[in-house]
Amino acid sequence: MTDFSFAMLPGIEPEEMLWLQEITKNYSLENKQRFLAVYQSRRKDPQVILICSLLGLVAVAGIQRFLLGQIVMGILYMITLGFCCVGTIIDAVNYRKLTWEYNKQEALKAAGLLGL
Repeated sequence: MTDFSFAMLPGIEPEEMLWLQEITKNYSLENKQRFLAVYQSRRKDPQVILICSLLGLVAVAGIQRFLLGQIVMGILYMITLGFCCVGTIIDAVNYRKLTWEYNKQEALKAAGLLGL
C-alpha cells in the first residue's frame, strides 16, 4: 500500500491527505490497511455535508449537524429553522471546515482504537 491509497477516499483534500500520511508514517503496511479501513468507515464526505446543508434551505434544517455528531446543534437548527436560515447558509459556506474538523477527530479516534 502506497501513500496514494488515501487518494481513493471520496472528496479528500490535499491537507487531509497530508494529515493522514503524517499520522501513519511510522505504521507498518498491515497497520496502515487497518487504519484506512476503520477511518474510511467513519469519515464523512464534504459533498454530502454540503448537500445536506443546502437541503436545510428548502427542507429540514440541521441534517448536516446530525451527520457530524452534533445532536444538540441539529435539534436547535430544526427548531429555529437553521437560525432563520443564517446558520444554514454559514454551514453551506463552511462545509469543508466542518467536515475537516470531524474527519480529523475521527482519524485520531481510529488511531487510538487500533492502539497505534
